[in-house]
Amino acid sequence: SPGSIIPTKAAKMAGTCTDLMTEKLINVKEVFSRLKPAEFSRVMEPGLISIMDTIINETAQQYVPSIWEFLPDTVRDECVLKALEESPQFLTSFMEDVKEHIDDIFDLKHMVVEHCVANKQLLNNIFMECGDKEFTFIEVSGFYFGFLFGLVQMTIYFFYTASWVLPAFGFVVGIATNFIALKIIFEPIEPTKICCGLCFSFQGLFLRRQDAVSEIFARVNTQQILTTENMWTAILTGPKKENFYDLLRAHTLIFTENLAGGLKPLVVAGVGADKFAKMKEEIAKRTMDELPAVIHYSYEYTTKALDMEKTICTAMKGLSSHDFEGVLHPVFEEDEAKLIVVGGVLGLGVGVVQLFLLF
Repeated sequence: SPGSIIPTKAAKMAGTCTDLMTEKLINVKEVFSRLKPAEFSRVMEPGLISIMDTIINETAQQYVPSIWEFLPDTVRDECVLKALEESPQFLTSFMEDVKEHIDDIFDLKHMVVEHCVANKQLLNNIFMECGDKEFTFIEVSGFYFGFLFGLVQMTIYFFYTASWVLPAFGFVVGIATNFIALKIIFEPIEPTKICCGLCFSFQGLFLRRQDAVSEIFARVNTQQILTTENMWTAILTGPKKENFYDLLRAHTLIFTENLAGGLKPLVVAGVGADKFAKMKEEIAKRTMDELPAVIHYSYEYTTKALDMEKTICTAMKGLSSHDFEGVLHPVFEEDEAKLIVVGGVLGLGVGVVQLFLLF
C-alpha cells in the first residue's frame, strides 16, 4: 500500500519535505526577524527573576559568605533588583544577535529529518493526511476500473476460453488499473483544456487540491514538527548548539559585568580581584546553564510572532503546479513500478481464483 512505502524511506522523504520547506516555503531568517526583542524580554522576565534570585544568593554565599551574611536584607535585595534592571537590556541585545545569526545557530533541516526518522509514523501521518483523497482514489479506482476492464475480459473469454486468459488478463488489468490511477492523480501537471476549452479543463487530481492540501500540510507540520518547543530544543541541543552557547556566553559576561560592577569595590577589598573574577564567571556560567530551563516562558509569544502555519500555507498556495507536484509525488515516484507490479500480481491472483471457481 502507499502508506507502507513512506516509513521505509523516512530519511529521504524527510529530506525532500525539508528541502521544500527551506527552499520554497520558509526563509528562516525572515521568519525569526518577526521576533521583537523587547517583547521577548518582557515575557521572559518572570523566568529570569526566578533564576537570578537563586543564582545571586548561592554564588555570593559560595564566594563571599562572610560579607554576604553581614549585608542588610535591603542591600541584598538591591543586588537582585540590579540584576532585574539589567536583564531587559541583556535579553534584548541577546535576541537581536539571535535574529541576526539564526542561520548559524539553528539547523532546520537537521531538526525535521531527526524528528521524522525517529518517529516514522509522524511522517506517514503528514503524507497520508495530505494525500488522503488520492490514496482513497487509488483504492476505489481499482473497483471501477476493474469492473470496466472486467467487461472486456468477459467478452474475450466468451469467445476464447483458454485457461490462461483469466490469469493473464487479471495481471494486465491489475497493472493498468494502478498505472491509470497514478496518472490521473499527478497528470497533467498544468490545467489542460479539452475540446479547445469549450468543454472543460483537466488537471491531476492532487494538483487541483493545492489550496486544501496547503492548509493541511501547514497545520500538520506546525502542530507536530515545527513547534516552538521543538525549534528551541534544536537550537539548544542541535549540531549548531556550540554557536548558540558562544553567543549566549558573550552576552552573559557583559550582563554579569554590569550586574556585579556595583559590588566590585566591596568584594575586591574583602577577597581580592582574582576571587571577584571567579565569582563573575560563576554567575555567568549559572545564568547560561539555567536560562534554557526557563525558555518556555517565551513559547506562547514566539509561536504567535513567527506565525509558521500561515507562512507555510501562504507560500505553498503560491507554488507553481510543478513545484507543488513535488510535495506528494516523491512518495510514489521511486516505487511507482512496485505499486503497478503489485497491482498486476493481485490481478493475477484474482484471475487464478476466477479460473478455479469456473472450473
